[in-house]
Amino acid sequence: MREISREQMQELLAVPIFHQIGETADEIGLECYLVGGYVRDLFLERLSKDIDCVVVNPSACSPEGEGHASVTPGISLAQALKQKLGRKAHLSVFKNFGTAQLKVSPVPRGESLEVEFVGARRESYSRDSRKPIVEDGTLEDDLSRRDFTINALAVCLNANRFGELIDRFDGLLDMEDRLIATPLDPDITFSDDPLRMMRCVRFATQLHFQIEEETQEALVRNAERIKIISQERIIDEINKIMLSPRPSIGFVELDRAGLLPIIFPELAALQGVEVRNGRGHKDNFYHTLEVLDNVAQKTATHCEGPVQNDAQTNSALCTSNSELEKSVLFLRWAALLHDIGKPKSKRWDPLAGWTFKNHNYIGQKMVSSIFHRMKLPLDERMHYVERLVGLHMRPIAIADDEVTDSAVRRLLFEAGPDIDDLMLLCEADITTGNADRKQQFLHNFQLVREKLADLQARDNYRTWTNPITGEEIMETFGIGPCRQIGDLKQAIKDAIWESRIPNDHDAAYQFMLAEAEKMGLVPVKNI
Repeated sequence: MREISREQMQELLAVPIFHQIGETADEIGLECYLVGGYVRDLFLERLSKDIDCVVVNPSACSPEGEGHASVTPGISLAQALKQKLGRKAHLSVFKNFGTAQLKVSPVPRGESLEVEFVGARRESYSRDSRKPIVEDGTLEDDLSRRDFTINALAVCLNANRFGELIDRFDGLLDMEDRLIATPLDPDITFSDDPLRMMRCVRFATQLHFQIEEETQEALVRNAERIKIISQERIIDEINKIMLSPRPSIGFVELDRAGLLPIIFPELAALQGVEVRNGRGHKDNFYHTLEVLDNVAQKTATHCEGPVQNDAQTNSALCTSNSELEKSVLFLRWAALLHDIGKPKSKRWDPLAGWTFKNHNYIGQKMVSSIFHRMKLPLDERMHYVERLVGLHMRPIAIADDEVTDSAVRRLLFEAGPDIDDLMLLCEADITTGNADRKQQFLHNFQLVREKLADLQARDNYRTWTNPITGEEIMETFGIGPCRQIGDLKQAIKDAIWESRIPNDHDAAYQFMLAEAEKMGLVPVKNI
């Protein structure tokens, strides 16, 4: 965390949009403050794209107010700023929520700059809903309703106080101590809006902060309240945890809070070590988190690093990084789920000890139900995770034995374009504490990679297709769809992979005729 004087804050905010907001607020007699994540991240030297403004009408802050009018101070300021900026800005007004969003363009890299405006407000909640009853309020009312002290910072944008920091709840001290704490009683904070429990864990994970003791105890007391939150909201927070530098922190904190068994029972079921006859197995929960961290370390792409002195550049950088995040998110999901089938496959063998036979295939079948329940995408991204979970034992089996062309060909064909991600996952899966065994695995994995590169260069197996189609088999033998077609295609594939025949049509056709004869099939032209 860095210290920022008022003069330095003025320099950090010396970009047109902030001065335009402040000037417009002055013209219509409103107070305007930059709040939340953008202010926090200035002190933490992180890139941020969340530009939120709280607008206060000094003449309408009476606590006796009956609620806000249809046009709140936030909407009024956004509308006035839109009028000033003209065609450069696009305005969206959400009267039901008393908010407005202004998209300003063009900015560097072709990305729009988004600014959210809301009137200062106070909130109250009913027990069975996280939707608040909203009334007009003061700036202090608004900051006190924020989830955490580090998000309850504000910087004035009005000209006479431009760059002045407001820190009513010691957010700077908590940032200095690297603590996540709530402005008010954490039991009220979490009970009012249980999603804040997920956000608490997420911020602790992203920022590598500790959760303050009273806040941690309140998480445990209120864990069951998470059940009123929609799955879409929960998965959004889990995905942000997944994309953090060390996602394991988040899942350990979710478990400490008692949230994990509620929101992700399959992952919680991996915990524990059972010992029988003096023989135990590793704790598959912590092994999984170690694999996840290993993958995260190899795929780190999110918005971290020094803040640029330009709000527009910050927004553009974070937006472009979001596409990279999507490309690694589901590899991390594959890492999190790679051993998810172990509890169901766990068996005791008097000779071998604890076994988890076929846990990869059992886990592969579990992926679909987990994605359905957790509202994750059910498209190719889910199938990608299924493939990696189902195949993750194959490279390890090859690396633990003789690395043959045949075995590598099969792996390459089945993994297809996912082969590089599969190899990355499997190398991340080597968490043994035995240094010699780990080195042997890594050495053998290198042999597998060399074989893969050689076969790809020679055979182009990434795009391999069987030279004999099912249609050609049916036409040759005058038969309709049947099991024998699949058997013949598999026999041809095995023969090519094992280098018994060349990878070309003529050789495959002759091999097909010989195999078909064993099955009693005769080509039509010979009948």
